[in-house]
Amino acid sequence: VQLVESGGGSVQPGDSLRLSCAVSGFELAYYTVGWFRQVPGKEREGVSCINRGDGTTFYTTSVKGRFTISRDNAKMYLQMNSLKPEDTAVYYCAAADSGYGCYSRAIRKAEFDKWGQGTQVSVSS
Repeated sequence: VQLVESGGGSVQPGDSLRLSCAVSGFELAYYTVGWFRQVPGKEREGVSCINRGDGTTFYTTSVKGRFTISRDNAKMYLQMNSLKPEDTAVYYCAAADSGYGCYSRAIRKAEFDKWGQGTQVSVSS
């Protein structure tokens, strides 16, 4: 089982990045998927997710209207537009085989049991 993120980097405020997460060892189509981020000294924060069943999506308030999560059978993606310095973090993709990880108003980190190694996103002028 492996999740591998790519697409991180250093950009200026207002720029865009597209993170990708390639999975192997399990059928992604049967999993709820999500993106999290973490900065030093803080807890890992849920950014966005897609429920495996009805496709319900969640976005944390600070990224609504700027980030878009998507998926296909082999990968998940996070399109990040209008990036801000406060988006700087290590971004992780994750997958949950339960139906309880993603709701329209919440993401439950504890339900995600498969994690990538993280990719750094740095936004500064």
